[in-house]
Amino acid sequence: MPNAPAAADSTHLDYGLDTLFGRETKTIECQLDVKRLDDGEPPWFALHVRPPLPEDLHKAQIVVFSAEGRRISGIVRRTERLADDSLQLDVEPD
Repeated sequence: MPNAPAAADSTHLDYGLDTLFGRETKTIECQLDVKRLDDGEPPWFALHVRPPLPEDLHKAQIVVFSAEGRRISGIVRRTERLADDSLQLDVEPD
C-alpha cells in the first residue's frame, strides 16, 4: 500500500459539523500526516492528526486539507482515537 507524502509542518484543517442550526465550519492549525489508502476508487486517505485537538474534531463529517500541493476535500467515514491521544480520520474524497 503506497503512502502519500506526510505533511511535516503545521497545516490548516477545515472541518464541518452538522448541528441543529445547520452546518458549522471550523478551522484549526494542526500537525497531521496523510496516508493514501488504495483500497478503492478513488483512493481514500487516512489523516493522522496529532494533539492538541479540538474537543469536537471526532464529530467532523467533512474535511478540507492540503496534501501533495493541492487542496483535498472529503467525507469522514470513520474516526479512531489512538493511544497517544491523536485522532485518525478515514476520508473518502468527494
